[in-house]
Amino acid sequence: MGVGGEIGDALKVSVTAPPADGKANQACVDFFAKLLKVPRSSVTIASGQSSRNKMIRVAGISAEDVRKRIEV
Repeated sequence: MGVGGEIGDALKVSVTAPPADGKANQACVDFFAKLLKVPRSSVTIASGQSSRNKMIRVAGISAEDVRKRIEV
């Protein structure tokens, strides 16, 4: 997995896990938790669970800190 750049206000993230049984969603949560150095419980998929386009919510960290840690 990895960040492949920005598309407008969104990040393009490559996911290698299959979409079956929520594995891709779980991989997304795991990826962002590790990337942002926050607990997995702080990362949720706010919308788009069954879509290619997802909105990720990260609790306990500011939007500015997210941008700094991602450094895209």
